[in-house]
Amino acid sequence: MSTKKVTIQVTGSGILQDDVIMLGEGVLKALKIPSGRPLQLQFGSYRHEVTVIPVPRYDGLRINQTVASKTGLVPRSVLSVSYRSASRTLRLGPFISVLVSQDYPDQPDRPFGSITMFCHELVNACRKRGAYVSFFTPEDIGAVTGHIQGWVYDDGWKKTVLPIADVVNNRLTSRKLENKPSVQHFMKEVKSLYGTQTFNEKFLDKNEVFDALKSITTLKRVLPESHLLKSAATLKTMCTRHPVVFLKPVRGSLGKGIIRVSRQIDGSFLTLATSVGGTRKQTYASLDKLYASLSGKMKTTRYQIQQGLSLIDNGGRPVDFRALVQKNRTGKWSVTSIVARIAGGSHYVSNLARGGSLSTVKDAVAKTQLPASAKASAYAGLHTAALDIAKGIESAIPAHFGELGIDLAMDTTGRVWLLEVNSKPSKNDNTPLSESKIRPSVKSMLEYSTYLAGF
Repeated sequence: MSTKKVTIQVTGSGILQDDVIMLGEGVLKALKIPSGRPLQLQFGSYRHEVTVIPVPRYDGLRINQTVASKTGLVPRSVLSVSYRSASRTLRLGPFISVLVSQDYPDQPDRPFGSITMFCHELVNACRKRGAYVSFFTPEDIGAVTGHIQGWVYDDGWKKTVLPIADVVNNRLTSRKLENKPSVQHFMKEVKSLYGTQTFNEKFLDKNEVFDALKSITTLKRVLPESHLLKSAATLKTMCTRHPVVFLKPVRGSLGKGIIRVSRQIDGSFLTLATSVGGTRKQTYASLDKLYASLSGKMKTTRYQIQQGLSLIDNGGRPVDFRALVQKNRTGKWSVTSIVARIAGGSHYVSNLARGGSLSTVKDAVAKTQLPASAKASAYAGLHTAALDIAKGIESAIPAHFGELGIDLAMDTTGRVWLLEVNSKPSKNDNTPLSESKIRPSVKSMLEYSTYLAGF
């Protein structure tokens, strides 16, 4: 299917009727669109029968104000247009909507808080590509009737009524919001009623990921031993096998609530726990006493217990890696970026929210005690593992993902390990070390959305 990019112009209703559009003659010829005959104009869930009038020496599309208000299209939008002769449908798009957690209507310059810059970057990328993007929140979701309130950019942010988009990217950062009945109902309804493609449909919990990947033989090498902590027996078995274990909230993020347990020479157990003020230390004479101290927390928090690893470090500061793996323009997984994360001085986790810092893989491994051969092959090993893990997630977990943040580690022999997988990677934490205007991560997201929309 061929497409052409056109600039949308909006005219007054008195100049152009609702059921008439004007299209450049060159576009008509290129796409073999018949003029003077009724056809369907489609934009997302919007459908409207129109007659096309060709305009010589013109490469745009003119619609009237009434049609513009029903589609939410702003003047000077640049869109791709395609024509399907079998159904006589003139399709505009791709139309992409991003579901975000919250908006701030009283802050017109920053309506999405800390992710406003990301949203603006996506708007710019869409304009270059010939796509249209809007942003909406769970509060904007009502009964699904073919339209929804959402934000678009037109020399400033504005909220307007829009059709349901071709593609919805779920960027919700709260499980509570994602599990709202209205959100779940919306996601199911737009798929069945309008064929909308949705991706990054759900959060992943740590135990779900490791349990799913254990069944894939080729991934066993990258999986540290991990279990759901259900009993004192599991704690004892793991602490007997491994000198260090980590207890991680199954649904935690940003390094919150992680507890490092290490066996001491005298038989006691030292715990280090992440907290707002830094790292909290505590010693327990026995594992029974340690488990008893956890029992209160375990009433509200499920923990994954994971084998501790002897990780590479920079001057005593642990190093791990975040790979951003995204679907590309052909629907295949590809690695967009891999960055090294170096833990802050008083922390054993590397998250930026905990004072960690970013580095290139090359610079980070150069400052470690890895053998020269392991340093030389470090990036390739991380790249291969990240791709294999993304493919494994897709095959083993029944949900649609378009991007994954995959946290990897490397031990002192150069072996790569999986730490965790995040289906809602932060737009700050995984930023590639680049000053380019439109980041590769934004470009990849747009290209995959375009692929899903069929443009």
